[in-house]
Amino acid sequence: MEKAESSFKTPRKVERGRSLGPSAQSPSFAVPASPFMKKFGYGTGVTVYLMKRSPKGLSHSPWAVKKVNKQCDKSSKSLYESRLNNEARILKNLQHPNIVGYRGLTKAKDGSLCLAMEYGGEKSLNNLIEERSEKKLGPFPAHTILKVALSMARGLKYLHNDKNILHGDIKSTNIVIKGDFESIKICDVGVSLPLDENMIMSDPDSYYVGTESWKPKEALEEFGVISDKSDIYAFGLTLWEMMTLSIPHVDLPPENDNGDEEDSFDEDDFDEDAYYEALGTRPALNVDELDDSYQRIIELFFMCSSEDPKERPSAALIVEVLEAENIQ
Repeated sequence: MEKAESSFKTPRKVERGRSLGPSAQSPSFAVPASPFMKKFGYGTGVTVYLMKRSPKGLSHSPWAVKKVNKQCDKSSKSLYESRLNNEARILKNLQHPNIVGYRGLTKAKDGSLCLAMEYGGEKSLNNLIEERSEKKLGPFPAHTILKVALSMARGLKYLHNDKNILHGDIKSTNIVIKGDFESIKICDVGVSLPLDENMIMSDPDSYYVGTESWKPKEALEEFGVISDKSDIYAFGLTLWEMMTLSIPHVDLPPENDNGDEEDSFDEDDFDEDAYYEALGTRPALNVDELDDSYQRIIELFFMCSSEDPKERPSAALIVEVLEAENIQ
């Protein structure tokens, strides 16, 4: 740990970028009916489809289309459409190799609002974690975790330092992977928040949405100060996911002899009080199960998952240190 702390020094001040910019203006494009697109993801109130764009004689890269579910009631639909509009407005002004790109905003023939994005990969990091867990393959190789860490940190550095944006919902589900980690991109900026020059959430009327298991301590407190370091806590827990193949703070019972977890799980076995007590803290990590190749990841995880935001490194510093170590 002493070596890690000496490496993670205070980062130099980075020049600020432009503000979020105007609302998204959409190019004209047609969205096929849902049955004619491949469903490969979903979120609260939305479904994500693969939209192929290759008519005869032409070759176009596919798009990912996030579509508000038609079955939502009126009030929920309004909320999800507002978030999708906000995501389009923010995404339109972002351009970075580790962040999914904007392609357009329109309505499908059934009236559902649709956001078209760069196709970053058919599987999320969470999908790959679940697959690895089911096959009992153990932690991802250390070099793979470090590659994901650097890619995520580069994307977060761009958001924080260049665009004054807090992602606000970093987790494995919001990292899309193409191929054998050939491409690693952050997605889902729909609940992002503006940051001021001190990296503090600048809009007093905004609030941190996040996802419960990845929320930092300050987001769980009534008067907690939300900053760029709130993303860093969730970043640290995403590395933890790759080492443990688990959901942070959720201790599920082991599988039974038949390998069927659902048959052996009783809701009464879940300690709800312990779960809520653990939120915002550093989840336990059995370092004895990890060899020496994971040492740098363990050090990074420990610093990023500190309950005190001041003890967490910035995204810029993480990038600086990992690049200096020639992480590929």
